[in-house]
Amino acid sequence: MGELGAFLKIHRVGFDKRDPRERVRDYNQYFGLQPDGELQRQGARCMDCGIPFCHEGCPLGNLIPEWNDLVYRGKWREASDQLHMTNNFPEFTGRICPAPCESACVLAINDDPVAIEQIEMAIAERAFAEGWVVPEPPPRRTGKTVAVVGSGPAGLAVAAELNRSGHVVTVYERDEAPGGLMRFGVPDAKLEKWIIDRRVAILAQEGIEFVYDTDVGRDVSAAELVERHDAIVVATGSRVSRDLAVPGRELRGVHVAMDYLYQRNRWVAAEEGRRFRPTPADREITAAGKRVIVIGGGDTGMDCISNAHREGASSVMMLDVYTALPPSGRDAHHPWPLPPKRTLTTYALDEGGKRRWGTEVTAFGGRDGDVSHVYARKVTGSSSRDLTPVPGSEFALEADIALIAIGFEGPERAGLLEQLDLELDHRSNIRTEMTYRTSTKGIYACGDARIGQSLIVTAIAEGRKCARIVNKDLGGSPMDADREMLALGAWSGEADRTLRHEAEAAGTVRAGEEFFTGPGARS
Repeated sequence: MGELGAFLKIHRVGFDKRDPRERVRDYNQYFGLQPDGELQRQGARCMDCGIPFCHEGCPLGNLIPEWNDLVYRGKWREASDQLHMTNNFPEFTGRICPAPCESACVLAINDDPVAIEQIEMAIAERAFAEGWVVPEPPPRRTGKTVAVVGSGPAGLAVAAELNRSGHVVTVYERDEAPGGLMRFGVPDAKLEKWIIDRRVAILAQEGIEFVYDTDVGRDVSAAELVERHDAIVVATGSRVSRDLAVPGRELRGVHVAMDYLYQRNRWVAAEEGRRFRPTPADREITAAGKRVIVIGGGDTGMDCISNAHREGASSVMMLDVYTALPPSGRDAHHPWPLPPKRTLTTYALDEGGKRRWGTEVTAFGGRDGDVSHVYARKVTGSSSRDLTPVPGSEFALEADIALIAIGFEGPERAGLLEQLDLELDHRSNIRTEMTYRTSTKGIYACGDARIGQSLIVTAIAEGRKCARIVNKDLGGSPMDADREMLALGAWSGEADRTLRHEAEAAGTVRAGEEFFTGPGARS
């Protein structure tokens, strides 16, 4: 794989990022690809590992060393075929996946990892530019119909796979356009929405029907869907935002982050002449000219910072309960090959704003019903689950708007889930016991609605694996064997003891537990 010894003499070159001072003036993608020649050099850095940990780091089991090598040798068409074999939407993951494959890259032990995500995006865009990505309707239809509720990455993936098997698929989406949080949570600076529309247009030409502005459980009952379809897949995501139960939460100007991000993405859609739902004037959330406090240090919080910069906030401060990272950027609780929970900087912090580590919010203060202060204290601990306050560390920050971005608590229960009478697990997600079959016959679940808040790459993998179960139950022909077998436990209901399975089952993994020992291998 790659050039023998190239990793010793070729240094990593990442995305070509626009100057932060320039890009905060618009909502265009803030990064671009390196020239083809440089991308081939980056592919050469892949070091022919005896055990390619990048395979296990990727929930999709992408054939990373293979397509790195193909790019190095200039065989872009073959690289595209390899990439699409395991990933329905590499143009999405090549932009907004946090790249756990790179964290697991063997080079990352003591050097910069291979630029896997950039190479993935380059392959995907080359495939579109060359006309290699075309509609491929199934050669026959089974006569079975499937409803997919939700058009995020899991919903789109399960729909694509089931349609490919010949089933008639209808995707129901309560919002005005497809993509889920890819569209309404992720800023255009990271993922311009025409990229979603380009892929959905292909899926529609392949025979998938998309029904928008339809909230199943309200606009149409779950019973009606059961009557219309042979199977229903719930892929509604984990959309209940985790809130802060502290004094002053009711003050105007304190919002959950997703409400703000939805409005900003719709504002951009309106500016670009795309379809959007207008926000009532009395419900508008804006950071323009305001002192912004973002509570929570994950991707959602960073996306809030990015939007606040582009609105022209007077100041932006992020409060994160995690302790400050060491200069190496990797904390002791997440050693190689596990992906880090935090990084030394991000695209949003590069654009401005400050981050305060080890900080917990205790209350909001206000004047005349509007938030004016955020009260906080220093804490120690490895995560939000084991915080210890530092005595005498209390302080206050002035604020005009506070955005709560501390995660999600599971799928919405009212409407669809209640009408289908689905059982939930101890984390308030839809219970499936690893088989994607819910407690109600003929109803399936995948993605964040099943496993909780996760990554886009995990959501796509969830959709692909769920499609296998639905197809099997509908009597369809067996699907092609591909790298979903890396997570066979979700297919058979039996634990497969891979790193990914252990992470999903236990919620955490320690270095030293069993690691994957090669493509397709079993312990």
